[in-house]
Amino acid sequence: MRLLDSINSPEDIRKLNCQELKQLCSEIREYMIQCCSVNPGHLGASLGAVELAVALNYVLDTPKDKIIWDVGHQAYAHKIITGRREAFLCNRKHNGISGFPKMAESPYDAFGTGHASTSISAALGIATAAKIEGINTKVVAVIGDGAMTGGLAFEGLNNAGAMKTNLLVILNDNQISIGKNVGAIHNYLIKISTSPSYNRLKNRVWHHIGNVSFRQFIQKMLLSMKLAVFKHGSVFEGLGFRYFGCIDGNDIGQLVATLKNIINIDGPKLLHIRTVKGKGYKPAEENQSVWHAPGCFDVKTGKRIVSDKGDTYQKIFGEALLELMGSNAKIVAVTPAMLAGSSLLEIKRSYPGRCYDVGIAEQHAVTFSAGMAADGLLPFCVIYSSFMQRAFDEIIHDVALQNLKVVFCIDRAGLVGADGATHQGAFDLSYFRLIPNTTIAAPMNAEELRNMLYSSSLPEYEGAIAIRYPRGSCGGKCERTPFAFIKKGESRTIRKGERVAVISIGTIGNRVEEAIDELAGEGITPMHIDMRFLKPLDYSALEKACRLGRVITVEDGSIIGGLYSAVSEFVASNGLKTRVKGMGIPDKFIEQGTVDELITDCGFNVDDIIKEIRSEYL
Repeated sequence: MRLLDSINSPEDIRKLNCQELKQLCSEIREYMIQCCSVNPGHLGASLGAVELAVALNYVLDTPKDKIIWDVGHQAYAHKIITGRREAFLCNRKHNGISGFPKMAESPYDAFGTGHASTSISAALGIATAAKIEGINTKVVAVIGDGAMTGGLAFEGLNNAGAMKTNLLVILNDNQISIGKNVGAIHNYLIKISTSPSYNRLKNRVWHHIGNVSFRQFIQKMLLSMKLAVFKHGSVFEGLGFRYFGCIDGNDIGQLVATLKNIINIDGPKLLHIRTVKGKGYKPAEENQSVWHAPGCFDVKTGKRIVSDKGDTYQKIFGEALLELMGSNAKIVAVTPAMLAGSSLLEIKRSYPGRCYDVGIAEQHAVTFSAGMAADGLLPFCVIYSSFMQRAFDEIIHDVALQNLKVVFCIDRAGLVGADGATHQGAFDLSYFRLIPNTTIAAPMNAEELRNMLYSSSLPEYEGAIAIRYPRGSCGGKCERTPFAFIKKGESRTIRKGERVAVISIGTIGNRVEEAIDELAGEGITPMHIDMRFLKPLDYSALEKACRLGRVITVEDGSIIGGLYSAVSEFVASNGLKTRVKGMGIPDKFIEQGTVDELITDCGFNVDDIIKEIRSEYL
């Protein structure tokens, strides 16, 4: 790490020659692999973007000039070379640095980007602000790893092209999703079109052509000629961007030269680069999907270190839905780019015509599902909790308002851990609860998840149905019992108890059970109700709980708007004198860490629950 150890800011990079830049990229890659082998993260995309991060910080005057990374897990190399080399050892750890760009973390992170497709809109806003303030700031949006499929990206492109703002968008195409390189003549024409002398001559000629009609004629002719050569740039040219590409984004020399040539060209520009996801590490290049976020691994062998913690909720979900699809031909599955993460790969193989990956496009996924529901199908729309937020309007306007039956399977609900504030599933209980024509369910265990999925497929359940479940282990191997019907809105009284009622929803109820087991030795025996449904509420069960005079609610979700709010509203509206205390995610964004660390930070681990029950019981 001879060169990397001397890099404390981009100013140090700008002193290097081309050969040294190549060596630096190699050292960054090696360092990133070593760090991520023992401290897991999003490795594949960042390995492919090393040269891009180095080239941008070499050519631009960062942090005065702005780089917006989209999606943010491409930015590991950027973090390492902008003063966070040592901090990267604690990437995604509790009290460490975020796995995504974060404005509060560094002036080099121009905009926070944990979700996809936001960069172009944000970059346009930053560039517009700089123009209004009279500041000469270059602004670059780096969009890739599937983020261009999001509708917001095209909204940003459309607006930026119309405004003619000075802005560079770099399309980091690591899946060859736009088009193929057309060969030597293509590269030759790229050199001409990015040449400073060519562009100065073009601008002078354009300035001296006074006749508007003649200008329009030439413009149309040049556009037609350009589109004939750059077929995969036609979309961007049509949106008002000057298109450059496609070039090798893992060639640091070509990348630096191209950026220097185009960075000062006025107006909106798009540079299309091709990179290899997992570049420089053979296992990551050969299996890009797995090595997107591989977990711990042995650097020499590439063997992933996977601990067997039994079944996961994702596995149970995938198997149950596959079983349901086998007996109900109207069921279809929809997901926005999460086939593997949500355990839908086997469903895709078994029912390719009934399982749809729509790309990173949550809004489209919901309305697409609504359209199928309107014509009699039964869509199971599978989206991570924090990504579901992006489709809030579509859930209301396209599904609930029309009382269409769509089953929303909310994966990664609650605290998810190392991905941090952008990915915690804190808000789904709250925002689904305020929507009419909606059922909200949360299983306490894997068997309940299977039964909720089954029950939601039956005619007794109507309208929008949200079933939330957490990421990860169910706590061992789960027995696949036959499906059983759960009546909508029906809770379970796990312990009858006395003096205090603990009301929980979802898998956090298992921690409540641990707490009550530990208190049994002290003769403390509270009631415990697993609500199972936040909407509709089991009013009969709530009445029994409130008769005890003291209620504690426990939820792995925002304490504002969720179970605590629902129970408090019930008590207030019925004029009861019951005291209600709530335990859950507080009114703040929760950063990265293990789930256990974050639950402790939020104050509802087993010890916290014990303390709260004891104080209310005695």
